[in-house]
Amino acid sequence: MNEGLRLDDLAAPLRALRLLAADFGHLAAPAVRVTPIYPERLELAFHDDLAGFEGWRDALGIAPDAVTYGTQSGGRTRVLWLSVEYAGAELELVAYAPIPAGALVGAAA
Repeated sequence: MNEGLRLDDLAAPLRALRLLAADFGHLAAPAVRVTPIYPERLELAFHDDLAGFEGWRDALGIAPDAVTYGTQSGGRTRVLWLSVEYAGAELELVAYAPIPAGALVGAAA
């Protein structure tokens, strides 16, 4: 952990969050994370809400090909991820959603 950091040291992600709330308050509410471990980063996470992630991606004007797709939990969870600079902070958008059981069965066949 970054010892000795003050709240002022998190100004970039907090400023970005303030701007996002003012400009995009109508969008889906994400889980928000600001941490002294990564003092320049603001993470917006969507759990079981790929549409929320896509709404934010589109509103921010980020191209679909900037999104990284992956899976975790043995292929049972899809993950969408992107990172861009926004208002002087590193903005990460991430979404997690279960892969339907039928899709898993079909994929194994």
